[in-house]
Amino acid sequence: MRFLQIGLFCLVLAVSCLTARSQPVNPDMDVYYTTDRSVTLYHVTDTTRAYMHLKLREPVYVLSDRENGWKEVRTLDGANGVVKASKLSNVWIRISKTEQTLFVYQGGKLVVKLPTDLGYNFFADKERRGNPGDPDHWRTPEGQFFVAAKNPNSQFHKAFVLNYPNAEDAKRGLRDSIITQAQYDAIVQAERSVSMPLMNTELGGYIEIHGDGTGKRSNWTQGCIAIDNAELDKLWDLIAVGTPVLIES
Repeated sequence: MRFLQIGLFCLVLAVSCLTARSQPVNPDMDVYYTTDRSVTLYHVTDTTRAYMHLKLREPVYVLSDRENGWKEVRTLDGANGVVKASKLSNVWIRISKTEQTLFVYQGGKLVVKLPTDLGYNFFADKERRGNPGDPDHWRTPEGQFFVAAKNPNSQFHKAFVLNYPNAEDAKRGLRDSIITQAQYDAIVQAERSVSMPLMNTELGGYIEIHGDGTGKRSNWTQGCIAIDNAELDKLWDLIAVGTPVLIES
């Protein structure tokens, strides 16, 4: 239950931080997020009348299901309307480094549980770029991330690219003089716009959930999370750009 509460709270925090809103989490409503760059919210009583447009990863509470594939929703700032159900998702991912296991949830329901291969030094949190001469920094990062891109042509079968480094990593990197102010600004802006951050700074980058996993919980990646190819194929259409990913120690 503790992990579920953390994950659901993470889901709301991760998506709401992009919209600079501070409405409290309502545990009695189902939390979803939008999966397109622009999703139209229509009037509750008229699906031909556009009410407002929602951004990618905009969090909404689902109030009820409607006929013909619509859902009635409420935004975090209290706007009610209806939206196409196909434009919403409540899928999120939790990765436990201790258990070396990836969990996929739909709301509060666990739907997939998979063994993972992690970074060479998966015990520690990622702080900077690793290399063959310094494999200690081939670490799997910890924190709240999202899927920033999907790569169907990865050298490791397929890949969900995470937004590492995120704004929190950038804040630490700037504080410790690992990155410049300009690099910090670019990483923060990428998080706000739900896009790929800079991957070529001393913080490292291209942390992915990708294929070619052994299924034996081995530690061979340069910080990525590797799972079985067939299992990744099953997840491919379920996971969208913007899907929240919580990586825990």
